[in-house]
Amino acid sequence: MVTSLAEVIEVLDAAYPPKLAESWDSVGLVCGDPDDEVSRVLFAVDATARVVEEAIDWRAQALVVHHPLLLRGVDSVAADTPKGALVHRLIRSGCALFTAHTNADSADPGVSDALAGELGLTVTGPIDPKPTAAVDNWSVQVPRTHTEQVLAALFAAGAGADRHYRDCALRIPAVGQFRPVPGATPAIGTVGDLTSVEEDRIEVVAPPSARTAVRAALLAAHPYEVPAYHVSERAPLPSGLGLGRVGTLARPETLREFTVRVREALPRTAWGVRAAGEANRMIETVAVCGGAGDSYLGAVARLGVDAYVTSDLRHHPVDEHLRAGGPALIDAAHWATEYPWCRQAEALVRRALPGLDTRVSTLRTDPWTLGGLG
Repeated sequence: MVTSLAEVIEVLDAAYPPKLAESWDSVGLVCGDPDDEVSRVLFAVDATARVVEEAIDWRAQALVVHHPLLLRGVDSVAADTPKGALVHRLIRSGCALFTAHTNADSADPGVSDALAGELGLTVTGPIDPKPTAAVDNWSVQVPRTHTEQVLAALFAAGAGADRHYRDCALRIPAVGQFRPVPGATPAIGTVGDLTSVEEDRIEVVAPPSARTAVRAALLAAHPYEVPAYHVSERAPLPSGLGLGRVGTLARPETLREFTVRVREALPRTAWGVRAAGEANRMIETVAVCGGAGDSYLGAVARLGVDAYVTSDLRHHPVDEHLRAGGPALIDAAHWATEYPWCRQAEALVRRALPGLDTRVSTLRTDPWTLGGLG
């Protein structure tokens, strides 16, 4: 069975929706033709020269990475520039490049879920949850004789859908009343007389983007001159999406023991793993953030966790965090905290497209080469 690059992208976009990416980010297809046939896909954190070489040598038709090769604005990908040379090599070799960055960070499951899994944590939620998607609730009074007609119009306009369900609605029997006044042209009743009608109150949900279409469909299908309806938007609620994760260990252990756990769980790097805090402090609840996570020091302190695992922590923020009584900190190499995501991404593509040959690069793309010389 032939698999196209477009099918691979569809699987990745479903798992790591591009809309979850931060506004400054660059995600998706960097180079390659969606119509091209794909049989081999390589996964890595970075599209370095050695990783690109591995992809080409393995005859991969797609390279999926976490870090964008072209994150900042560029006005040239000439072959005599470092990044341009990689783009040219990939194109000439028929290998596409695809990036899932902050959209993979915020997805559920995403980068930090993979990290939490490596550390043996049971995840309870994100550090910084994104709100659930906005949803409108439409409440409409309709004479019972026209309930089916109005519902069909609302459904056709995009209402009544929720993930894997369609044509969803609530019906509540009701009695409506109204008194037409001079100037009205009522479909039922007489001007000046109070009229009672057997009605249904129907309720459906719809995305805010469909408001205009839903309202137009309602007015066109409803028999009344002035239909009675009400629209309210659901309050934003936290979801399972968002950056970082919070989880619990199966049993408490000291900071020293937990730091060893982190060191043994992650791939070795020159940077290694270091911890800040009392060595005998007991650790049970843990926050993790794959990649640079010092911007969440305040958030994890407010969450009251016992420890926080991330990377790229700096001297002064760490010192101030500990002085303020924040949780213990474990700092690992940036690449190492994101590497578990590669296996997650590979597994989901392999499940969805079992005819593909997939693998995760074992090349260490962490830039640090020497450590522990002090």
